[in-house]
Amino acid sequence: MRGHAQQEHGQGDHHGHAHDHHGHDGAGCGGGHEAGDVIERAERVCQARGLQFTRLRRDVLAAVAAEHRPLGAYDIAERMSAPGRRVAAVSVYRALDFLTEQGLVHRISSRNAFVSCGHEHGAGAGLVFLICRTCGGIGEMTAPAVESALDQTLAAAGFTPTSRILEVEGECGTCRERGDLPEVPHRP
Repeated sequence: MRGHAQQEHGQGDHHGHAHDHHGHDGAGCGGGHEAGDVIERAERVCQARGLQFTRLRRDVLAAVAAEHRPLGAYDIAERMSAPGRRVAAVSVYRALDFLTEQGLVHRISSRNAFVSCGHEHGAGAGLVFLICRTCGGIGEMTAPAVESALDQTLAAAGFTPTSRILEVEGECGTCRERGDLPEVPHRP
């Protein structure tokens, strides 16, 4: 994450800039990458690492990438199932574990859901997910200043993280501009 530029929602690239996973229509929304690009990257990653990119793993990744919004394992299983051919959620979870370990999908813990990742991250890179409460969109970015402060805090505590993902919930710029903010109850 160090050395990467910091941006708000918008176009993304493999250098750690912001990437949108918005579910609404509008300029700059609809995902930072296409499903075909995600699949091609997964094929390259698995080939380079000597790993099998099975049909199930491919289908799970394709289902996640096609949505441009976070999906849970049961949603994925339902999308992949056909009349007479039910895909078990446990199989989807196994595929998601593999895809997460390879950096091809990210788990959004607060939603227990997954989004595809069409770009490379360095080993142990910290990510910040910006989660819009209004549209459900997910923006992915890096934040070097936050990463630096976190490094210092972890070093002082003698703690070695296995994951460095921060989730921030609020409203995205597109929803704010459209005035789509949720009603906030007034307090007496």
